[in-house]
Amino acid sequence: MKLLIDNAQLLDPSTGLDAPGALALAEGRIVPLDGFTPDHTLDAQGAVLAPGLVDLHARLRAPGASLEGSIESELRAAVAGGVTTLVCPPDTDPVLDEPGLVDMLCSRCERAGLARVAPLGALTRGLAGEALAEMGALVAAGCVGLTQGEQATRNTSVLWRALQYAASFGHTVWLRPLDAYLGGGVAASGPLATRLGLAGVPVMAETVALHTLFELMRATGSRVHLQRLSSAAGVALLREAKAEGLPVTADVSVHSLHLLDTDIGHFDPTARLNPPLRQQRDRDALRAALLDGTLDALVSDHAPIDADAKTLPFAEAAPGASSVELLLGLALHWGEQAGLPRAQALAPVTQHAARVLGREASLRVGQPADLVLFDPDARWAVSADTLVSSGKHTPFAFARSGMELPGRVLGTWVGGRRVHG
Repeated sequence: MKLLIDNAQLLDPSTGLDAPGALALAEGRIVPLDGFTPDHTLDAQGAVLAPGLVDLHARLRAPGASLEGSIESELRAAVAGGVTTLVCPPDTDPVLDEPGLVDMLCSRCERAGLARVAPLGALTRGLAGEALAEMGALVAAGCVGLTQGEQATRNTSVLWRALQYAASFGHTVWLRPLDAYLGGGVAASGPLATRLGLAGVPVMAETVALHTLFELMRATGSRVHLQRLSSAAGVALLREAKAEGLPVTADVSVHSLHLLDTDIGHFDPTARLNPPLRQQRDRDALRAALLDGTLDALVSDHAPIDADAKTLPFAEAAPGASSVELLLGLALHWGEQAGLPRAQALAPVTQHAARVLGREASLRVGQPADLVLFDPDARWAVSADTLVSSGKHTPFAFARSGMELPGRVLGTWVGGRRVHG
C-alpha cells in the first residue's frame, strides 16, 4: 500500500530536520513526494514523525523461558513504545550459541511481524567463558555481534583469543565491563549499601575490567561495544580510549541515566538492577558523556521479570526491569532536563544507536519506512497497569503515581506496515 503521512512535524536527528511536512511510503521504504499518488492518506494533525527507535539492549526471555515473557509480548511492547529495531542478548534458555537456535529465534520474530530483532550470539559455549562458540557461523546466521551477556569472563586468555578471532573476521564483540571477582554484590558500594547491609559492587569492578579490555584491544585491534557503563570513572576511561583511537563504542541504560542508589528506598526490589544504581556524581558524568557523544547510545535494558522472581527481599530478587516501552519518554525527559532540541534528545536512540549496528535511522528517501508518530505534548504516568510487556516491574512506576513522561506514541511502522496504533 502506498501511504502518505501528511501534516506531520518531521523530526530527523540524522539531518537535524525539525519542520512541518509529509512523508511518502511505498514498498516498505520512504519514497520521493514528487509524482506520488497514495492509496491512503493519514493526517498526522501536527504530531511528530521520526525514525523508529533502535534499542541496543532488550531481552526477550526466549526461547525456553515462558514464565518471563514471550517473543510476541515483548515485541508488542517494543512497538508500543516506538521501538522498531531491538538487539537481544544470547542469555536465553537455551543460550544462543548455535546457528540453529539463532535461525529459530529469527524465524519466530519474523512470524510475529512486529519489531525487527538483531540477535547477539554467545562469545563462548553456554556463556561459560571456557571454549569459544562458533562465532563465524553465528554471525552468518544473523547475529550482529558476540557477547558474554551478564557473564563476566574469568579467563583473560579466553577473552584474548576471542578478540583475536573477532578482529580477524571483522566481528564486533559486545561486553559489559565487569570483573568476575569484584562484581558479585547487589547494590553500588557506598554509604547507602553499607547502611542497608547490602553487598556492594565497587566502581573498580567496572574500571578493572575496562583496563584489561582496552589492553586486549590494543593487542588485537578488535572492535568492541561496551554495554551499560555505570560510573564516572568508567566514562573517564572510555573518553581516553576514544581519544587514543581505539575502535570502541558504548551505551548507558535509562536506569543509570535517570536514577540513583537512593531510589532503592526501603529495599525496593524494582530497583534491583544490573549494573546497580550509583551515586549522583556517576549519574552526572553519564549524562554529560551522552550529551558530548562519549557515550553513543541510550538503551532500555529491558528485562521482563515475573512476579515470583521480583517480589522477594531485595538481595534475592531477580535483577532487571521492564523498560522498552519507556525508552522514548525517558529520552525526551532527559532532553527536557538538559535543555536540548528534540532531534538531539532522540539521536542516542535513533541515529547514533543505528550507527553502532552499521545501519542508518533516518527519514531520507530510500531508507526503510521504520517510523514512530508521537504526540510530544501528551504526558503520561508510568504504571504497571499500562505496560504491554509481560513484566510489570519498573522503578519508574512509583507507589502512588508513576513518573510522568512526555511523548505518547500514536503509531509505529516497520517496513512501511503499521504495527501499532
